[in-house]
Amino acid sequence: MQVDILSLFPEYFEGPLKLSILGRAIASGLLDVRLTNIRSFTTDKHGRVDDKPFGGGPGMLMTPQPICDAIRAVRKEKTRVIYLTPQGKKLTAKRCEELAKEEHLVLLCGHYEGIDQRAIEAEVDEEISIGDYVLTSGCPAALVLLDATVRFIPGVLGHEEGAMSDSFQSDGLLEGPQYTRPRVFEGKSVPSALIEGNHAEIAKWRRQAALYTTKLMKENV
Repeated sequence: MQVDILSLFPEYFEGPLKLSILGRAIASGLLDVRLTNIRSFTTDKHGRVDDKPFGGGPGMLMTPQPICDAIRAVRKEKTRVIYLTPQGKKLTAKRCEELAKEEHLVLLCGHYEGIDQRAIEAEVDEEISIGDYVLTSGCPAALVLLDATVRFIPGVLGHEEGAMSDSFQSDGLLEGPQYTRPRVFEGKSVPSALIEGNHAEIAKWRRQAALYTTKLMKENV
């Protein structure tokens, strides 16, 4: 998969893209991430990419020209352009699984108070939110979407069932507690169902634990 990230601060991504699963996916050739500075596309003689919003209001808006030109410079025949914004549809595991099948994603990171609506209407295919809160920019949101999506690309995790068995999968349940060695830690033992080797009982225990964890989470929302 190829991913183009468009931002005013592309250097924000340089560290995270070298580490852990994202770094290994890139090193193995399963993921190709390219960073583009939107500012390099502005035609403003002073290099500006933002201006005051019409109608007044706090902050500044990114102007449409450099955004549209940056997207058009990387867009291909099968490109899907995603704008990370609190106004978008909530990101889900199911949507990440679907996005992992795309050949080319463009992740547009907003800054300041957002971007001119005309740029969205002209070039954006989908608006996505990672939660009901506001960030200082779309950069963290782009990393979240990328990290959550890459896990569904075959070969990235090294074990194909990993992405499907983790939290928030198709059945809507959260993953229950997990344990590793030692069997007893500070007086607390691993549940017996997990160490007796009965796969049916293990599956039953994990299902019940997932149901309980999900119920508890919903009650505390």
